[in-house]
Amino acid sequence: MTPASVGELQEAVRRAASDGLRVKAVGTGHSFTAAAATDGVLIRPQALAGIREIDRAAGTVTVAAGTVLKDLNLALAREGLSLTNMGDIMEQTVSGATSTGTHGTGRDSASLSAQIRALELVTADGRLLACSEKENPEVFAAARLGIGALGIITALTFAVEPLFFLTAREEPMPFDRVTAEFDQHVTENEHFEFYWFPHTGNCNTKRNNRSQGPASPPGAVSAWIEDELLSNGLFQAVNSLGRAVPAAIPGIARIASRALSARTYTDIPYKVYTSPRRVRFVEMEYAVPRERVVEALRELKAVVDRSSLRISFPVEVRTAPADDITLSTASGRESAYIAVHMYKGTPYQAYFTAAEQIFTALGGRPHWGKVHTRDAEYFARVYPRFGEFTALRDRLDPERVFANDYLRRVLGD
Repeated sequence: MTPASVGELQEAVRRAASDGLRVKAVGTGHSFTAAAATDGVLIRPQALAGIREIDRAAGTVTVAAGTVLKDLNLALAREGLSLTNMGDIMEQTVSGATSTGTHGTGRDSASLSAQIRALELVTADGRLLACSEKENPEVFAAARLGIGALGIITALTFAVEPLFFLTAREEPMPFDRVTAEFDQHVTENEHFEFYWFPHTGNCNTKRNNRSQGPASPPGAVSAWIEDELLSNGLFQAVNSLGRAVPAAIPGIARIASRALSARTYTDIPYKVYTSPRRVRFVEMEYAVPRERVVEALRELKAVVDRSSLRISFPVEVRTAPADDITLSTASGRESAYIAVHMYKGTPYQAYFTAAEQIFTALGGRPHWGKVHTRDAEYFARVYPRFGEFTALRDRLDPERVFANDYLRRVLGD
């Protein structure tokens, strides 16, 4: 159902609970896991959308849960405002993105969930709970990234700041140099990330730093060549060929990894952070302690090099500072993210299994919305505050109105 108001949503939850039905909310379906799946009532929050309030003095914006990130960014830019950091796509709802831990890369600025200053949550008994550091702080600490286990979010208040400019510098760089200089790049840049192309020693790096402007975006032709022809059109064709003829992938990778050239451009944040992503894939991503990421990458490269695996998608590496969110993948520790992808329709299990063995040996924490095989027993070891979250869940949803198979696996009964 698609409730037209918060009151209608509350009544739907009360009615489902009294009927013994499960309830789940779903955003735009971007997750690779079954976090939003249910055999009961499926709530679509798309009618609960739009900005409720901008508080310039407090530096916040309050937005309804079904608002799509793209719409939020466009609306904020019109008001001369911006989020501090975000991931590289804008198609998710704000509630779906934060509930699964969507993040970009940042030396000092963390995930979307870490930018939340307050939220509203419909609990299993249909109550509307207001949460912030001052009001229901124990719920706030967990519900900023709640995987849908604590209730249904109806509104989020994000920290915002005056619109600013970012200068992006994209530059090819050898794998050995990137890994040797990784800490230096992270320290010297506000936002650093890179892509390594398996079967090669080639990477493409991206450094985003604040600048005075003015905006100087890529030229229309240049942007089309880089973002549409190479990163989407040609990349789609290359992956389709690789799926049909896996033996050709290493050779294709060597050519593809040299196709992107260095470029520098300046624009407002969301136009720099985000990119069009039209080639379909399956993804696994793990957060490892930042000081162990180079070790993990070198081992992953060695595994690929000595195996019969054929990987046509680059490996993405990003970072985040420690935060204080109970089940954030960066909770309590500086983290680096390693994302592995396979083209949709290509068998991915052998590659993902090999990667997951490397990541879990380092105490890695999988992204809640991406492919992984971990369970509650594992999470209790890698999240010091895991018991705090499950105890809160027991209090807020003792009858498991918001449960499903995925939550039973990752949180326990």
